[in-house]
Amino acid sequence: MSDAPIEVRRKRLHFRAARRGFKEADAIFGAYAEMHLSGLDEAELDSFEALLNTPDQEVYDWLRGYAPVPPTHDTTVFHQLRAICSRQNPTWNV
Repeated sequence: MSDAPIEVRRKRLHFRAARRGFKEADAIFGAYAEMHLSGLDEAELDSFEALLNTPDQEVYDWLRGYAPVPPTHDTTVFHQLRAICSRQNPTWNV
């Protein structure tokens, strides 16, 4: 029996989240995927995937507050990612 399409998508996004190639982004996106990916609906998965498709340094600058977040990426998913960055003594590997 095969997985439902949304579950296949979640697995693919989970894999991509922790293997972006930029250590800090891998840690942030990987932690987010571990904590939230299973509960995201289609629209939230779209937001997450759009962030994964954005160059690492751009996303990292937005997450750290070094550059303004474009309105198209200023979503609930982005704010949850940013919350991971702002935790005191963050645990990247959940």
